[in-house]
Amino acid sequence: QMYEQAIRMERIISDLLLLSRLEINISAPEQVESFDIYALIKDIYQDAIALSGDRKHHIHLKLTAPQFFVGNRSELQSAFSNLVFNAINYTPAEGHIHIKWYQNKSGLHFQVEDTGIGIEASHIPRLTERFYRVDPGRTRDTGGTGLGLAIVKHVLLRHHAHLYIKSTPGKGSTFRCDFG
Repeated sequence: QMYEQAIRMERIISDLLLLSRLEINISAPEQVESFDIYALIKDIYQDAIALSGDRKHHIHLKLTAPQFFVGNRSELQSAFSNLVFNAINYTPAEGHIHIKWYQNKSGLHFQVEDTGIGIEASHIPRLTERFYRVDPGRTRDTGGTGLGLAIVKHVLLRHHAHLYIKSTPGKGSTFRCDFG
């Protein structure tokens, strides 16, 4: 138990440091480069399969937008992986998770849609607050720090993007990053 708590504390400290860096410098990220976003998303997809383990989620991947993107790769990896890992953690065994990178007339989008437990509408406006939890009791089961969606919000702000959230209790959630 002590080891598990130490790992959890390490995760909280790491997330707090990242969030503090993002909040202090809200302007565009440093170390912006053109990178292969397909490779980044495929890495997250492989990690999601490993995290799912014996829960055997049906994880679908669809990449149709341009393969190269200009931004801070490590920040976007943190944001995208937070969204995908949340979907894994809050979707019951054998549920479906759709990961998409696509483009339409309003811009580029990274989207994670799941058939998870969903979130009441009253909680959605507060989800990106640091340490905000819909159900604090679930944290022990999922290992979350309560900082993931705050990190997502700040990474997107630095990339001039927005987070769209839609959820229905008992049916699932959609988290979409809109770059456009």
